[in-house]
Amino acid sequence: MDSETKQCQNCKKDFIIEPDDFAFYKKMKVPSPTFCPSCRLQRRMAWRNEKSLYRRNCDKCKKSIISVFSTDSGLMVYCPSCWWSDKWDPIDYGTEYDISRPFITQLRELLQRTPVMALFGYYNTLENSDYTNMVGYLKNCYLITNADHDENCLYGSDIIFCKDCVDNAMLTKSELCYENLNCRECYRTIYSVNCESCSGVAFSKNCIGCSDCIGCINLRSKKYCIFNEQFSKEEYDKKAAELLANSREKIDQIKYEAFSFWQKFPHKYMYGRHNQNVSGDYIFKSKNVKDSFSVQGGENCRYCSIITVPTIANCYDFSHYGENCELVYEALQVGDQASRILFTWFGTNGCQEIEYSMFTTGCRNIFGSVSLKKKEYCILNKQYSKKDFEELRARIIEDMYTNPYKDENGKTYAYGEFFPIEMSPFGYNATTAQEDFPLTKEEILKLHYKWKEPEKNEYAVTITPVQLPDSSDQISDTYVKEVIGCKHNGQCNHRCSGAFRLTAAEINFYKKMNLPLPALCSNCRHYERLSLRNPKKLWHRQCMCDKQHPHHTGKCPNEFETSYAPDRKEIVYCEECYQTEVS
Repeated sequence: MDSETKQCQNCKKDFIIEPDDFAFYKKMKVPSPTFCPSCRLQRRMAWRNEKSLYRRNCDKCKKSIISVFSTDSGLMVYCPSCWWSDKWDPIDYGTEYDISRPFITQLRELLQRTPVMALFGYYNTLENSDYTNMVGYLKNCYLITNADHDENCLYGSDIIFCKDCVDNAMLTKSELCYENLNCRECYRTIYSVNCESCSGVAFSKNCIGCSDCIGCINLRSKKYCIFNEQFSKEEYDKKAAELLANSREKIDQIKYEAFSFWQKFPHKYMYGRHNQNVSGDYIFKSKNVKDSFSVQGGENCRYCSIITVPTIANCYDFSHYGENCELVYEALQVGDQASRILFTWFGTNGCQEIEYSMFTTGCRNIFGSVSLKKKEYCILNKQYSKKDFEELRARIIEDMYTNPYKDENGKTYAYGEFFPIEMSPFGYNATTAQEDFPLTKEEILKLHYKWKEPEKNEYAVTITPVQLPDSSDQISDTYVKEVIGCKHNGQCNHRCSGAFRLTAAEINFYKKMNLPLPALCSNCRHYERLSLRNPKKLWHRQCMCDKQHPHHTGKCPNEFETSYAPDRKEIVYCEECYQTEVS
């Protein structure tokens, strides 16, 4: 089949469906999408609340719990122990399909009356790690999300196999790391970006196999370098003592100098390693993965993102989770041996043949159901025989074409589309969509999405940012009692909490690492890290190299898709030119 250009039902921009795409849709027995890839991603991310946690009571045992669902979400929420227990049966909430009304409307009503889990993750694997979400196998962790196999880690997202780390994003197999983005197998690394196998590195970017370096970029297996200049060990130790002085003022100064220094050097058009035939950014150990972001161990996939637990194969429009999944399409938070999952939010423990469902675990052949565990042949939480299930499923799909759901903006949702944003139980501004596709309050309400007002902090500030000690030498354990005012004072778009407290473990970490106390709340720190991450969007560009290399003289002719927008300051090179310059 030839390529086809379609107009996105949402943003009205044209997008192209290619022959390989049609082959995938045919394999999955679904129609081609009516939303463009970017709008499809935004729609899924509006159902993903990773970091906004609320205090409420379990609707079954009544104990106080932490949940991603606020009390005004309209949902019935069970704590992990109650939801996973056998003390209730989701089949009791089942209902007959009403042929006179859109199916999505009926599914929405089922969601609103069926108990859902308070948080996402394997909570029987957590030890002293209550304030976490989308996690598993944690010990002594606090306010980390989308994380697995960590110990003594505080604040951050996408933290995998790490120990004693604070305030990081996209960190893997690392220890004693602070304020890093996309670093792997690092030790005592601070304020660095895209570094791998580094130790004692600070304020550096795109370095691999380096140790004892400050303010460097694009180095390989180097030691005792400052701003890419080589020093002896004695010279380095002396200068490092001056540059890394235990002072907030000094740190702010060298951070500014390092960020400015990085702009003078070439950046590879994408960040990834051990790949074959991929496009996107932050892709590792993958093959034939296109237009994807933050994917590990993918094969024959397109439009996928946040796959932190490998592997996945033959998936399209799949966001978050992974671990031996295949044939997933337009789904969110799916993992653990899942196969043939379509238009679904959260499916795990070997789910197979799941469509239009939410919170399914260990199920097969489920259509339009909520919170089912180890069930088969159910529609709207009602049990059917195999024959009756297949007949009703076919009838509903036909009805979804002839009587589709229409949202408040006039967009139609026939069979083949993920859930509408307006149905999400989360405020748009409290979801990952706000990080990747930010909207103002006015824009959110105009689109008929939900807006969630940040919960007001009832604590009175006892110490302002300017009153904080400049160095860790002046930190005492009594600071655990203080309420610190955030430097942004709520005057930003980062869901600023206005004030924050410190934990004892956090204070001990700053002392151990000779770091000053933070002046921003954890939400503002999170958004500042994200500002160093490239967006989930690609632009077609030409390599900016104009040097003489083996494959070209004058301006390099190579073109590529990159997440570096054309108006950015970075010097962006193709793979060949970058490797020639850096190796």
